[in-house]
Amino acid sequence: MARGKYQQWLTEEGLTKLEGWARDGLTDEQIASNMGISRSTLNEWKKKYSVISDTLKRGKEVVDRQVENALLKRALGYEYTEKKYEQVKMSQEEYYARQQVSVNRFKLENPEATLEDIRVAELSVSPYKSVLVEEKTKEVSPDTTAQIFWLKNRKPTDWRDKKETELSGSMNVNNPYEGLTTEELRKIARSEKHE
Repeated sequence: MARGKYQQWLTEEGLTKLEGWARDGLTDEQIASNMGISRSTLNEWKKKYSVISDTLKRGKEVVDRQVENALLKRALGYEYTEKKYEQVKMSQEEYYARQQVSVNRFKLENPEATLEDIRVAELSVSPYKSVLVEEKTKEVSPDTTAQIFWLKNRKPTDWRDKKETELSGSMNVNNPYEGLTTEELRKIARSEKHE
């Protein structure tokens, strides 16, 4: 086991990193690699230090919930708003006002700026602005694959692929060649071959 290494992961900073990696969806193998240890060492630390185990669980729960919510949204379908913008030239007054705002902000952020720097900031303001020209509400149809996946996992007894069928009774098979020897079967095969 990596001796002494575990201590840095018991600090607030270390635990924050672990939770973040878990929330990002990394596997235990990947998290162990990021920590510079083997997966077996991570498993030992999770058993020995419950704070590490709890932190990883908490991080994974968040991302699991996000995935569940996204899957459910996809399964049920949803609406979203699509916005279309166009670039339109501003009036002289509006353009001048935007330049002044930009110059004033630049001066506040750069008190040592030269007149040339200020002029560059002024000229960097685009004379165009984005204007909303169209807004549409669109619908995403429910996804049957997501529905099937959800149902198979949430209600496996009702939605599994295999259904077990029990048959009772006997099956009678009529085999006209039953009881014939191998030699007799060969003779029949040869005679049918020559016909």
